[in-house]
Amino acid sequence: MYNQIKFYLSLIIAKTARCAISLLSNSSGTSFAGKTVLEFYPEFLSHCRGYIKNKSITVTGTNGKTTTSGLVSNILETSGNSVVHNLKGANMLSGAANVFALELRPFKKFDYSVIESDEAYLNKLYDYMPSDYLIVTNLFRDQLDRYGELTTTAALIQKAIDKNSDLTLILNADDPLVTNFGRGRSSVIYYGFENVEFDCKVEKSNAPTEVFNCICGKPLDYSKQFFAQQGHYSCTCGYKRPQCNYSANVKIGTESSLLQVKTTEDKVYEFTTHLIGLYNAYNVLAAVAFALENGINPETIQKALDTYKSIFGRTEKRIINGHQTLIQLIKNPTGASEVLKTVDLDSNIVIAINDNYADGRDISWLWDSDFEQLKNASKLIITSGTRANDMAARLKYAGVPQEKIIIEPSIRKAIELAAAEPDKNRHITILPSYTALLKINKEKLCY
Repeated sequence: MYNQIKFYLSLIIAKTARCAISLLSNSSGTSFAGKTVLEFYPEFLSHCRGYIKNKSITVTGTNGKTTTSGLVSNILETSGNSVVHNLKGANMLSGAANVFALELRPFKKFDYSVIESDEAYLNKLYDYMPSDYLIVTNLFRDQLDRYGELTTTAALIQKAIDKNSDLTLILNADDPLVTNFGRGRSSVIYYGFENVEFDCKVEKSNAPTEVFNCICGKPLDYSKQFFAQQGHYSCTCGYKRPQCNYSANVKIGTESSLLQVKTTEDKVYEFTTHLIGLYNAYNVLAAVAFALENGINPETIQKALDTYKSIFGRTEKRIINGHQTLIQLIKNPTGASEVLKTVDLDSNIVIAINDNYADGRDISWLWDSDFEQLKNASKLIITSGTRANDMAARLKYAGVPQEKIIIEPSIRKAIELAAAEPDKNRHITILPSYTALLKINKEKLCY
C-alpha cells in the first residue's frame, strides 16, 4: 500500500515538474520529470507494466531506434490502440520514466507500450519492466568513449535478453552481430532483405567496412553485402544468415522506397514509404515484421506508413525562409555514410558537429565517414558547432575545394546563412550531431 501511494505521488510530482519546466525553460523536457520521479521513487517503473493491457515492445540498436519505434507506435495507433511511447527519443531510464509518469493515470490503462531503449540502459530497464517483444535494429561502432567496442555493447544487450525468458526477439537477420542474440532461443523472428535495388545513382562508399569473424573464429564470407556488415553471410563451419520469417526485396528511390515483403507462408505484400535510404528501409521492414506477426492487416500498415511523421532530425522535412529543408542526424561512421549517399549535392549544406557528452567526446568517427560523397557539391558547405574547424578539415581531405567551405561556429548563424539564398527553389540540407540537433529544435531554428 505504501509503495502504491508513492507511485501515485510520483505521477503528481511528474506533472508538477512538467508545468515548472514549461514555465521556466524552453526545453522540451524529455527526461526532467523522469529524473525527478526516479529520485523520489526509484522503483517507479516496476509499477508501470501493470498499466499495459496487451504487449510491451522495446526497440534497441545503434541506428534506427527512434524511427523504428515511431513506426511501430504509429501502426498500433492506426489500428485503434492506445500506446505509451517515448516519442522524442529520450531513451535512457529517465526518458522511459518520463513518458510513463506523464502519460499514466491511476485508473486508465493503455493497450501497448513502445519504448526505445539505449543499448546500455536496456539491462537496467528490464530490471523493472520485462518486455514481450524486443526489436534489435543493428550494431555499429558508435561513441567509443561511451560504449567501447561492439563486443561490449552486444554483451550489454545479451545480459538484458538473458533476464527475460519469455521475450520474443525480432532480429535483423542481415546483421551477424544481431543474429547471434537468437542463438539457443525458441521465440525469434528474423527479418532481412533478399535483394536491394536503387533507382538512382549511388556512389560506391569509401567508408571502411567492419570485418567480423564467425563465432568459430574464421572470417565470414558474403554472397551479398548491402552496407557495413549487413548482407548474406556464411562460414565454412556451417554458420550462416538464418532464414527470414519476413524477407523482402526493396527498390530505393530519391523520394520513396518500395518493399515487397514475403512471409514464411509465401504471402507477398507491397509497402511504400516516404522515408528515404536503405537504412530507413530496414527500419520499415522491422516495423512491418512486428505488425504482420501480430495480425495487423496490410492496409492498416500502409496507412500508418503514409501518415507517419518523422521525429525531428530523423529524415525530417521543414521549411526555412521558404526553402525545402531536409534534416538528418549523423552520429557514427556507418549511419553518417548512408545518410551522405542521399544528400542533394545541389542543396545548401550545413554540417553542425558538437562533441558534448551525448554526442561522444571522440570525433574520430568523422574520418571514418564517407564525406567524399560531398566532393562534387555545387554550392557552399557551411560547417558549424563546437567542432566546425575539424569538420572543415575533414571536408578538405575529402576533396571539397577549400573555397567552397565556410566555417561558422554559431549554428543559428550557419542556418541563417544557408537560408539567405534568394532562389527559393534551392533546397537546404542540415546534417547535425545529436546535441546540435537538440539546439536547432530548442531554439526553433527550423520552421
